[in-house]
Amino acid sequence: MFKATLFVPLFVVLASFAAAAPAPLQSRQSGGVGSVTFFDTGLGACGNTNTDSDAITAISASLFDSMGSAAVCGRQISLTTQDGHSVTVTVEDRCTGCAEFDLDLTPSAFQQLASLDVGRLQGVSWSFI
Repeated sequence: MFKATLFVPLFVVLASFAAAAPAPLQSRQSGGVGSVTFFDTGLGACGNTNTDSDAITAISASLFDSMGSAAVCGRQISLTTQDGHSVTVTVEDRCTGCAEFDLDLTPSAFQQLASLDVGRLQGVSWSFI
């Protein structure tokens, strides 16, 4: 009886731990679909100072933090809009206001997808290269 009593709570604890485990890192590294905006550059979270004419991106803080700066800084991302425009950018910054799969681009990179007047693009698919 003592063994059965211990087994049930241990099983419950293990089952709840497995259910609460975060998504595997591999699925986070593939990319996603989100919205895209643009920002004014400067000193980024990767330690480099960039200009608005550089083809760079800031990824969401949650993605940046879960993967770690060593894993994302300097990596390239390919983006494609729903109407087929595409651009390749390099991760150089961390976006605190972005949802997990949203990206912030430099103005020059954003302009390869749409006019700055648009402000935000929805449903943009992207992946790490």
